[in-house]
Amino acid sequence: MSGPDANAPLLKVENLSVAFRGRVVAEDINFVIERGETQALVGESGSGKSVTALSILKLLPYPAASHPSGRILFRGEDLLTTSPERLRQVRGGNISMIFQEPMTSLNPLHRIERQLVETLTLHRDLSREDARKEAIELLKLVQIRDAAKRMSAFPHELSGGQRQRVMIAMALANKPDLLIADEPTTAVDVTIQAQILKLLRELQAELGMAILLISHDLVMVRKMAREVAVMQSGKIVEQTTTEALFKAPQHPYTKLLLAAQPRPKVDSADFGDELISAKDLKVWFPIKAGILRRVVDHVKAVDGVSVDIRSGETVGIVGESGSGKTSLALGLLRLVQSKGPIVFMGRNIEALKRGELRPIRREMQIVFQDPYGSLSPRLSVGEIVAEGLDVHDLMTDEDERDAAMVAALKEVGLDPETRHRYPHEFSGGQRQRIAIARALILKPKLILLDEPTSALDMSVQAQIVDLLRDLQKKHGFTYLFISHDLRVIRAMSDRVIVMRGGKVVETGTAQQVFEAPREDYTKALLDAALHLEVSHVDAIRQ
Repeated sequence: MSGPDANAPLLKVENLSVAFRGRVVAEDINFVIERGETQALVGESGSGKSVTALSILKLLPYPAASHPSGRILFRGEDLLTTSPERLRQVRGGNISMIFQEPMTSLNPLHRIERQLVETLTLHRDLSREDARKEAIELLKLVQIRDAAKRMSAFPHELSGGQRQRVMIAMALANKPDLLIADEPTTAVDVTIQAQILKLLRELQAELGMAILLISHDLVMVRKMAREVAVMQSGKIVEQTTTEALFKAPQHPYTKLLLAAQPRPKVDSADFGDELISAKDLKVWFPIKAGILRRVVDHVKAVDGVSVDIRSGETVGIVGESGSGKTSLALGLLRLVQSKGPIVFMGRNIEALKRGELRPIRREMQIVFQDPYGSLSPRLSVGEIVAEGLDVHDLMTDEDERDAAMVAALKEVGLDPETRHRYPHEFSGGQRQRIAIARALILKPKLILLDEPTSALDMSVQAQIVDLLRDLQKKHGFTYLFISHDLRVIRAMSDRVIVMRGGKVVETGTAQQVFEAPREDYTKALLDAALHLEVSHVDAIRQ
């Protein structure tokens, strides 16, 4: 076994293959990362990006996972054959990793302090008090306000952006030579994305570390990486500099990825009558304190918003996390407590009780952000899609019910023969199609789409956007579309509402908002979202 070689490349992956129970999922992977450089791996879900990255630190589920061939040389030392003791030194010490979903990566039972201090004491000879002081400095480094106070927080008490910053702090605790960042900004909104990328670039320059960036976001890759390897079906199909890849892609799959941007909507239809409206809508959540849990204040998630949506129209709602987007939508559908008149299909539903609302629910359906979390793992796809028919006592005839289920699956581009399978047997894009089929089988008037594409790859995003537009054209659906991805909002929306701090700061047609925004906040949000321009984030915060 060879030891570290100071003259060798920082990381060299040679002819690496990865298999699970004998089935090869990545084959003949080769790339080199020099000190201080950023290498990106891009491709769709299932292309082999993450298993390649996890192989570097041997974090796959062995022995089910294996490596039929290849070497992973870190400063000349093969990590695949090194001892478990040496590998533990490398993990978190020389090579660190930021995972895609910080909520599942952080231990929900332990405070942030314990998790950070443990990382520091594991690899360095620090007292607990010194480790605590350094942990606070790390939180300050990743720009978490009131760092000393936040040390006592549990992960669920932090926002998505804050949790991701804690993950970065943990990864940087021991000043690693290589940082593996697996989809580091997927779960956060655009302004937080820009801040995290700026932070990573600054820390990279300060510490001289290399970065292996795994992402399906090509805008982010273009901003961050010098070299890019494109993966498809477990193989690298193109590898070159970032500049060359975006200027003159060679492989057909690379060209497909670069072209897989949702196209702006150009064919706005003639809309029907007003379907749903609200005037001066308020969604306030009480803040309780003291032994008696008295209400001492309110979080004004939605504070006096008026909105009207016409039949057949798509209204997009945009804004940062905490701006009130989802609270407004849930308030309109009477899924959270709200104040203010809400008129749906000509009827004021503000004061209706649960039993009175139930028949109206058939006309209001939701497609959620996480297609896996919103589908019951215990039900087959057919049972999931037909669930609405059962809830509303529709189509009690078994043959008629089955025909409706088959038709719904066909409409979203799924093979009806798969209806006896379960959600875990489908890809992320297929699961989102199942969620859409469940909503459309009732032929509702209004569908709320809450971040329906954020968990999907770029090419799958474009497919889902095209599907939703086709279904709207065919059935006349009205969409209320929430997203932090303004490229998707531009592709879907006829009108756009921009929210900040529970209030509407700008509204107008999609063309007007995207091409000639009036408010400085909207301009800054668009720059941060469409170009990941970090310089505009400060304008958003003001």
